[in-house]
Formats: sequence, C-alpha cells, structure tokens
Amino acid sequence: MDSHIADGLIFYLGLVVLLTFHEFAHAWVAWKCGDDTARLQGRLSINPIVHIDPIGTVLLPLFMIFGPSNVTRFAIGYAKPVPFNPHNLRNRWRDEMLIAMAGPAMNIVLAIALVAFARVAVMFGSDEMMELFFQMAGLSLLLCFFNLIPIPPLDGSHVMRNLSGMSYETYFNLCRFGFVGIILVLQIPFVREALGVATYGTLNALMFCFGFPSQ
Repeated sequence: MDSHIADGLIFYLGLVVLLTFHEFAHAWVAWKCGDDTARLQGRLSINPIVHIDPIGTVLLPLFMIFGPSNVTRFAIGYAKPVPFNPHNLRNRWRDEMLIAMAGPAMNIVLAIALVAFARVAVMFGSDEMMELFFQMAGLSLLLCFFNLIPIPPLDGSHVMRNLSGMSYETYFNLCRFGFVGIILVLQIPFVREALGVATYGTLNALMFCFGFPSQ
C-alpha cells in the first residue's frame, strides 16, 4: 500500500477514535447529571458506529486527508452530537456546562495518555510509534481547542448560551447556520494561529512533563 494512503488511513482511524471518546464523555457526564437521553439512544458507548455522522465523520475527514491540498484546508470533521434533555438535569445551569466541557476535557486526558504512550514507545526503541502518539496527541488537543470556539453547535457555544442567558429557541436557530459560521471563522488567520498556539503550546508542555525536549 502507498505510504501516503497508509498514513492517511491511520490518521483517519485515530480521528474516529478521538471523536468517539469525545462524544462518549458528553454522554457519560449527562447520565451522571441525571439525564439518560443519550444512554437510551445507545450513545453511552465507545463503539464508533453509534457516534458516526456520514458527512462529518466520513466524507469531510477523508476529503481533508486525501483531497487536493489547496482546498482541504476548508474541510472539517465532527461526530454526531450527543442529545440531552435539560429538564432532566439536577442543576441545569451548572450541568449543561459540565456536559459541554466533558468532550474537550476528555481530549486533554487522551492527549496526556498518548504522550505517556510515546514515552513507553521510546523505552522500547520505537521512534515511529513515538511520532504517531505525538501526532494523535496533537490532534486530540486540536479537537479540544477547536470545540471551545463559541459558535453553535460547538461545545463552547453551550457555555456562551448559558452565560448570556440566550433562549434555547434562539440557540437552535443559530445552530442551523453554525456550519457556515465555523468555516468562515476558520479562514481568519488569527483564529488559526490561536488554535495552533494553544494546541502546540499545550503539547510542548505535556512533552516537557514527560521528559521530552520541546519542539
């Protein structure tokens, strides 16, 4: 198999795993906060199939990885959002933000674990595995900070909705156009630079904690 195709497939599978754990975290925290909507719909699972969105988890990421380099920078990927019923939450204001932040928090936990695996790979003399774990850790952190952008339906927008007192009706109306807003915002150089600084700054900090030299 061509090395470019093999590397792309490995990257894609890693993305699917990271998205799966991200959505699982949302579902788990919602369940712990009193809402079993996601559990009843089978979303309290680390089975990637239940979280896959045909466009966001299949078409767009594959296009991003294997498409022409001059247009793939416009492509993004996402999983099927985890549903929750705010009326079932014990403390709606607090719990909604906990549910929203569970996904990014999971990505940070995964990044820490992946850098730890990279340290183990070094102990066994596998530079290729070390680089793969670093790449996946960086991707996990990118997913974390990307989801903190306060544009519906990204996780950061739920926090924004709570803090601003925005109605659910207004929020869900904004979600209808959120995809366009995300694409437009990602074309702003400052936003891309900020995502890069946050992602690689955090990755370098984790590498330092595990005894790796900064990159």
